[in-house]
Formats: sequence, C-alpha cells, structure tokens
Amino acid sequence: MDRQIIKIDEEKCNGCGLCVSACHEGAIGMVDGKAKLLRDDYCDGLGNCLPVCPTGAITFEVREALEYNEEEVKKNMEQNEVLPCGCPGTHAKAIERNPESAVAAATTPAATAATAAPAAAAHFAPVATPVATAATQLNQWPVQIKLVPVNAPYFNNANLLVAADCCAYAYGNFHQDYMRNKITLIGCPKLDEGDYSEKLTAILKGNNIKSVTVARIEVPCCGGIESAVITALKNSGKMIPWQIVTISTDGQILDA
Repeated sequence: MDRQIIKIDEEKCNGCGLCVSACHEGAIGMVDGKAKLLRDDYCDGLGNCLPVCPTGAITFEVREALEYNEEEVKKNMEQNEVLPCGCPGTHAKAIERNPESAVAAATTPAATAATAAPAAAAHFAPVATPVATAATQLNQWPVQIKLVPVNAPYFNNANLLVAADCCAYAYGNFHQDYMRNKITLIGCPKLDEGDYSEKLTAILKGNNIKSVTVARIEVPCCGGIESAVITALKNSGKMIPWQIVTISTDGQILDA
C-alpha cells in the first residue's frame, strides 16, 4: 500500500540520535553512526522525529510501505523499556539545583584545611593542596545548540543564556555570574557547521522564553553567535528582553 512515511538522508545525518529518542515506536535506530528507518510497519507517519533533527535530514515521502502495525509496536515497546540506542549524551533532562550548594562548597573540610595551612609551609616544596570545588550552575542537558531538542520542557518560562563555548574558560566565575538560574546553550560559530538562527528561532517561537542573554568573546568570529540570536529574536515575532555580554580573551567583562 502507498502511504506517508519518513525518509532519512544519510548524507545530512550527523549521528546525534535525537530522532531515535523522539520515535516512541522504535522505528528508527543507529546503524554505522547514522539514523536509519529500521521497520516500515513501526513508522506511524506522524513525524515526531522531524522537529528534533538539527540538520533537516528527515522528511516525509509517500511510497509503497507496510501498513503501520500498532499491535507489534506495543509489543516492541514493552520488550524494550530502556533508553533508545542513540547517543546517551543527547537525552534531554532537567537538572535540579540546591541554592545552598554554593555556600556548602565554600565550607567543605578541604576548603577549611586549605585556609588553615601555616604560613611556614610556603618555605617547603609545592604540595598539591585540596581546594573547594565551586558548585556547577548547569540546569539541563544537553547544552550544545546543535543537539538540544527545540521542545524540551525545561524551556518553558526559562531565562535563556546563549554563549560561545570559550566563555566559561575565559571568565572564571561564569557559572555563578551568568549560568545561574538560566538554561544554557553553547556553540562555536567558527567550528560548527551552519547557522544557529533557524534552531534558535524554533526555540523562541515554540516556548515561553522570559529573557535572552548572549555571552561572547571579543574575537570577530564570535560575532556569529550574536548575529544568530538577533536574527532569531526578529524572526520569532516576540518582544523578549535581551542583552549581550562581551568577554575579553583574558577574562575581563568589556560590556554588559
């Protein structure tokens, strides 16, 4: 019989596995690092996998295919109640943070021992001294713009941070000053293929984003991430408060 069914362009597929997670019927799997339609009769033709594909590798086509077999799909889902076989790093999840964790980190035994070390110790050979670990402020996974699902539930009522991935290395207190209480998306316009604006537009249009902060490095190539966000804001048709923070290569805030 002829019916609507998905088609996957392996040339465009980047192997992220998001479509595998989105396909509840188990019709899609990863084969040799590429997404592949495993069984025609598992595909319902509704296309839940389409909006999560970051490269546009999935489309619809009408062709001769086996009829959708709902009974077999249910059996398959019952037998495989495990995470889909896509890349584990792409499974979307929210991360709950304890606001007191940052304070606790500063009063750990390691921190106390470090501050209590006698001044005379400076005369001896350097010794690796345990220090307090700053609390992470990451509130979701994944964080890479190319990988994050546009309809992830943590986007609802979120304050969004879109940052060049070098920012967290250049500015030492980036987690506490910029990531705290925000959903963080990172990318590098110099290294990532394509433009972020289409993906960011879909996120802004499809979710109630409360504000957008752009963090970039002063280098010219980082202007790509700023331009993509501005384009997405215009294309979204929404009035969303936004600001740009520029960080120097030696970790100074140039403007905010």
